[in-house]
Amino acid sequence: MSSTHTPPPSRYASILRPDAFAGQVHIVTGGGSGIGRCVAHELASLGATVVITGRTQAKLDTVAAEITEDGGQVDTAAFDIRDEDQVKAAVAALVERHGRLHGLVNNAGGQFPSPLQMISKRGFDAVVANNLTGGFLMAREVFNQSMQKHGGAIVNMVADMWNGMPGMGHSGAARAGMVNLTKTAAYEWSGSNVRVNAVAPGWIASSGMDAYGPGMAGVIRSLKDNTPMKRMGLEAEVSAVICFLLSPGAAFVTGVTIPIDGGAPLNSPLYPIADHAPAPTFDGFHRASQPKVLQGL
Repeated sequence: MSSTHTPPPSRYASILRPDAFAGQVHIVTGGGSGIGRCVAHELASLGATVVITGRTQAKLDTVAAEITEDGGQVDTAAFDIRDEDQVKAAVAALVERHGRLHGLVNNAGGQFPSPLQMISKRGFDAVVANNLTGGFLMAREVFNQSMQKHGGAIVNMVADMWNGMPGMGHSGAARAGMVNLTKTAAYEWSGSNVRVNAVAPGWIASSGMDAYGPGMAGVIRSLKDNTPMKRMGLEAEVSAVICFLLSPGAAFVTGVTIPIDGGAPLNSPLYPIADHAPAPTFDGFHRASQPKVLQGL
């Protein structure tokens, strides 16, 4: 991975104009690390007041300090998206503090690797709550408390699960549910001028990869060999699509899920990927860091 990187910019180098979200308020759940952290930085660099949420205040404070140091506007809210009462109260407090909510990025989630036969009901329920129920609660409350009256844009996070999700069946089921929920919300909420879309990242070199432990290191390091682009994606390549979907440039885009996966689902055992150099990257995130599991490759 490191051989394909160019030197990082001195500040976030977004493809959008610097004032694209000036005067707007955008929520990013799970903004204390990984892709959520990157999205929060990009939105702030584009003029938004970004609200990062998560369960751990210390992680949020770290990212908030980065954004502030870079000259951006940021707020934090620590709560559990899986708890309905906490979500209602947190969104109400944000509306009271900031007024209209222009955008929501339902980024928070999490899962663990396991074959289906080893997943307990408790484990299955926890992953569905992380990746589906929590996103539904956030979207519903942001709609009910702000966007129903003022309009807005929502981007949900799913995953590359189009061919099933062996080893993470609980997450695949939840993500497939979110794809369908995205379509329903886009239709039902269109009358309030609310657009709802989703992104489906594939193998992204993000800090989340370090959460799987040493047993998965070999698999993670080999993922780049299984995409037509011969590399993993970068956080900034996901953030760029999310920010576009939140922007006026996507004013006629709703109810869709955009894969960001380097073409990985196209793999065919009948036509192996040609051996070639990794495709060029787009890395506009000036504070990006490579996951520990990929360092030295």
